[in-house]
Amino acid sequence: MSAKNILLVEDNPDDRELMKLAFAREEIPHNLIVLSDGIEALNYLIGQEHFQDNFTQTTGNNQPKFSMPALILLDLNLPKIDGIEVLRRLRAHPKTRLLPVVIISSSNEPQDIIDSYINGCNSYIRKPIHFTQLQKFVKEISTYWLTVNQLPPVFGVLNE
Repeated sequence: MSAKNILLVEDNPDDRELMKLAFAREEIPHNLIVLSDGIEALNYLIGQEHFQDNFTQTTGNNQPKFSMPALILLDLNLPKIDGIEVLRRLRAHPKTRLLPVVIISSSNEPQDIIDSYINGCNSYIRKPIHFTQLQKFVKEISTYWLTVNQLPPVFGVLNE
């Protein structure tokens, strides 16, 4: 099985490091890409700013070197633009509208959950508190989203 990309968008440095550690222990092949704010995430996925080369450089077989993530783990409380606005923009853009997005948040506010689903998240999960719970979380989401879930056939195609 080839490694699939997972994009983690998390502004809290401690949470980022714990997620990196939990994913490093995961046995399912993956590439974890970590970004810390909403603007950076959108630029990365749409190929703007310093991520423009993602879409213009190619590999030896003339394929773009960049492939869309198989999963986005998106925090709600992000600097610059929040997770709900990132989700809105992802769903509105033709390159990103089909990407699976799991909201990971410490919020248990009903309105945050409702807003996440209204704007197209595929799942809403409260951040685990203990590292053992985080490891279980990472194993479960990796298994489901990277091995069980079937992506649409046109997934990752970079058509405007």
